[in-house]
Parts: sequence; C-alpha cells; structure tokens
Amino acid sequence: MLSTADICLRLGAAVLAGGLVGLNREMHSKPVGVRTLGLVALGAALVTLAGSGFSGDGTDANASRAIQGTITGIGFLGAGVIVKGEGSRVHGLTTAAAIWVTAALGIVCGLGAYLPLALGTGFLLATLLIGGAVDRAIEARRRVRRGEERPGSGNG
Repeated sequence: MLSTADICLRLGAAVLAGGLVGLNREMHSKPVGVRTLGLVALGAALVTLAGSGFSGDGTDANASRAIQGTITGIGFLGAGVIVKGEGSRVHGLTTAAAIWVTAALGIVCGLGAYLPLALGTGFLLATLLIGGAVDRAIEARRRVRRGEERPGSGNG
C-alpha cells in the first residue's frame, strides 16, 4: 500500500505537469488551460492509482484496464475542442492532442514513473513551443505570398 506522502506526490506531480501544459495553452488563447489540463492529469493519475488498488506497482490487470479506459475515454474530451472552420480548415487538433498526452502524463504519475513524466512533459512543451513558432512563420510566409503584408513590415 502506498503511503499518504507518495499518493500526494503522485497526484501533485500530475496536477503540476497538467498545469504546465495548460499554461502553454492559456498563453495561446486556446479553449483549454491550466484548470482543464490539470484536472485531466489529476483524473488520469487517480484512475491509475485506483486501478492498481493504491499498491503503486501498476502491474495488475485492473491497472491495465484503468489505463486503457482512461486513454479511450479522454478522446471524447479532446473531440469536444475540434471544430471545422472555413473551407477545409480544422481547428483544435493540437489542443485535443495535448489533452490526450496530458492524460498519459497523469497515468505515469499514477504509476510513480517520474523520469518518463519529466521527459514527457519536456518533450510536450518543446513540441508546443517549437511547433507554434514554426506555424507562425509558415503563416507569415503565406500572408506575404498573398500580398497581405510586406516582408519585414512588422505586421506579424
């Protein structure tokens, strides 16, 4: 059986990791943020802990079923942020993916796997930051090609 301190550490780590991802989404005015993604990670950690019977090993069939159910069920939450825009443009896919990965971060917290948590959180945040910069650069280049702004005009 896990100690109260270990349970608190696992749940706290989940909320922190989810909150960090949520902070990134908030900074980019996305439909989910600190609270939503903190709760996603916390819920995933709780389900993982409950599935393992709070033993902390995550090796039994109940933990495996809890993890499978979490990953499947979280897709419905992610689907709620995906919307079709003008023409063939779809918005919200990155946020939906962030929700799904945040649930996985919560699962590794529930398992007490802190190295994969740290690495996964780092890679997720790096992907969001670098991907966002690349997306903005590509969009600016498209606007220049369409003649919407002059290169170097500072309108981007």
